[in-house]
Amino acid sequence: MSMDIHGIEVQKERKADFSQVDEVLYQAFKRDEEADLVRKLRKNGNYIGLVALKEDKVVGHCFFSPAPIKTSSGLVDALALAPVAVLPSYQNRGVGTLLIHKGLKECKEEGISIVTVLGHPNYYPRFGFTSGYEKGINAPFEVPAEAFMVLELQEGSLASVKGVVQYPPEFEEV
Repeated sequence: MSMDIHGIEVQKERKADFSQVDEVLYQAFKRDEEADLVRKLRKNGNYIGLVALKEDKVVGHCFFSPAPIKTSSGLVDALALAPVAVLPSYQNRGVGTLLIHKGLKECKEEGISIVTVLGHPNYYPRFGFTSGYEKGINAPFEVPAEAFMVLELQEGSLASVKGVVQYPPEFEEV
């Protein structure tokens, strides 16, 4: 797989990037809900947000926020990957892949062992995501089984975890 990512840098988002991130989210989704979601989730403080930069211009963004798994014995820490956005003119050039790889590496470095995603079943398995339902991890709402996926960043972290992902209430507005 060739990736045209020449000159793209990925780093943690900074306040100075926020307005450009809003624009990337709007351009990618053609609506305001994702930018509104990210702005609200940032207020919770506990998140990982990365930007892809091309000559100091934000061309992509990915966001991980707490979405613990409610099990019969309590909550198990996990992050949800959402949203991922790339400017239309930079799509299909490896920017999203680069963002997600760097984001998952950052999660692992921060001690996160489980990440969930609701996304395209042909895209996310390349990062190691597999069916959440097959692992006993369920979404709190009805979604196509193949679109709800989970990834173990620490081998065995899902071995005894069965339950329902608890998305922050901000997600209910999207």
